[in-house]
Amino acid sequence: MNRNIRVLITCCILFAVIHAQVDTVMNSRLNNYKLYPEVNEQRPDLPSPFISEEGEEYIVAFTQYGKFAIIPVTLSNDKDFAPQLLMDTLDFPLLARYGLHDNKLLNSMNQITGWDLDTITALGRPGGLSTDGFLAEDENIRSILIHDNSLVFAMGLTHPEMAKPLFHFLNMMGEDLKLHRWNMKKHKWEHITCFYYNSQVIYVDVEDTKGGQQSIFNDGIQGAFHIKLRRRAEPNELALLARTYHDLSTEDYELLKEKLFTLSMGEMEAQYIMRYGFYEGHTYWRTDPVTIALVFGLRTLPEIEEVFSNELYKVLTEHAVAQP
Repeated sequence: MNRNIRVLITCCILFAVIHAQVDTVMNSRLNNYKLYPEVNEQRPDLPSPFISEEGEEYIVAFTQYGKFAIIPVTLSNDKDFAPQLLMDTLDFPLLARYGLHDNKLLNSMNQITGWDLDTITALGRPGGLSTDGFLAEDENIRSILIHDNSLVFAMGLTHPEMAKPLFHFLNMMGEDLKLHRWNMKKHKWEHITCFYYNSQVIYVDVEDTKGGQQSIFNDGIQGAFHIKLRRRAEPNELALLARTYHDLSTEDYELLKEKLFTLSMGEMEAQYIMRYGFYEGHTYWRTDPVTIALVFGLRTLPEIEEVFSNELYKVLTEHAVAQP
């Protein structure tokens, strides 16, 4: 069987089971608890995320007042931020069908959303549409799409699977925006301090920014929030890193840990990943696929390390240099 066909079949299977990672909860269990905006005194004995019998998805979160919230986070095209199930089927039909790109097709494409790749790259470089940029100076949109598609494929995941937990978080944040639970004086979201996801505890630090960030694609997406999500490394994870990356300098070792366990992003990145498989280049705003997989518990650190075999520092820091 042709290797490309095998890859497509594998991707199709993975894409078809994207919802299987969310546990289903019987309504009889769910009825034992209060749903948001009401809260619970004790942590609910529920997985997080989970899906009800009616198909609604929820996350369990912890509030600044020491209560536990069960917050609806189902992906929808009717959300306040932007349609969340929209994919660029015109430019990327294989992404829409299988959840991954074909890198050979990426090598031959000339435009995205009606704009040529050079225009998108120019807008994405530092000083284009933003000071930090969406791409590093030595990257272009093609090189980073190919680079990150390869990373996601190597971990046995798909781009929609990577975008889903980011949308879950944004929908949780959106619930508090609708409830006006935002410290407007400090321009911060303080009501939810952390949430639970695939047995991980993820800590939240979110603030709104002045003005709005424009998209480098012809898609109307905008950004207005600065989001930092992090989780603490477990002792066994720290032991694995210390054992495997003991040759790194102290500075590089600390950078490796920071990049593995902390995401800095806005609300645009989830859209970019779902629509285009774009995680941004190696700038401050990069939402690295490896970090998403580890922070949200899509893959364990031993599983990720097995895939990249002593190369995690290189994987997380080296640029996807554009070919001349």
